[in-house]
Amino acid sequence: MSKITVIVPCYNEESTLHFFYEEMQRVAAQMAENTFEYLFVDDGSKDGTMQVIRELRAKDERVTYVSFSRNFGKEAAIYAGLTHASGDYVAIMDADLQDPPALLPEMYRAVAQEGYDSAATRRVTRKGEPPIRSFFARRFYALMNRISDVELMDGARDYRLMNRQYVNALLDMQEYNRFSKGLFGWVGFRIKWIEFENVERVAGETKWSFWKLFKYSLDGIVAFSSTPLYISSILGASMCGVGGAAILFIVIRQLLFGGSAYGWPSMVCIMILIGGLQLLCLGILGLYLSKAYLEVKRRPIYIAREAQTEKTPEQAAR
Repeated sequence: MSKITVIVPCYNEESTLHFFYEEMQRVAAQMAENTFEYLFVDDGSKDGTMQVIRELRAKDERVTYVSFSRNFGKEAAIYAGLTHASGDYVAIMDADLQDPPALLPEMYRAVAQEGYDSAATRRVTRKGEPPIRSFFARRFYALMNRISDVELMDGARDYRLMNRQYVNALLDMQEYNRFSKGLFGWVGFRIKWIEFENVERVAGETKWSFWKLFKYSLDGIVAFSSTPLYISSILGASMCGVGGAAILFIVIRQLLFGGSAYGWPSMVCIMILIGGLQLLCLGILGLYLSKAYLEVKRRPIYIAREAQTEKTPEQAAR
């Protein structure tokens, strides 16, 4: 009999947790040959999320939890869940049921019987999403696959089932700036992709605004590609070449025809263009430098205010 730990990152999910628990109960009944652990990671919620988790724990000992001292973000919640998971197999899914628990039996067969190390999911439709958000999401995946050595599947979710070897490989990467979608691909192993149509939230509202998703995409680009640094270098060299050619052209025209070195508006436009490119390149360099600065400080990825898990503190601190 194998044990499956289901990691559920939660941030203000009070309205969804009971729906999630009931759905997982139905799936667990279908997979009666396995034992389950429901590991909820409360990411500093400001509503009654933690109270609901304690209520679930009181009636079901399979429910365990880790509660953060503040909001550290979903990436930290995923890492904390992986750290405290005690199962032979580990799944990650959202509490809002946009990751259908009904797919879990198929994912388990892929890993336990078909020889895959991980069964991952991807959405084949984005029904219900704002068109502008879907457009930029597709462009992000296309861009990442061009500039990074790590393949990112379009529509990929964090929802996946992994064996213990795969989980341990993820835990070996203790970097502070985490981008799980890239880490899942970077570790390699055999992955089976399972497709499903987009499912809307069962209750509540999404916590991911367009601005948060934009910042998250920048984190992914910086974490898994140095191409922006090359682009800034090429831009700098190109502008030097263009500037040198323009100066040479003006000097020659002045010597041949005279009166051609005047015209302050064109000079101002050139200065603004070059200044803008300099700021862009400095911004790119600063972004990489800031990530390196956060890494060398070696702050903990998360701080737990309260925890009730099946792993001892020594096991969790591996």
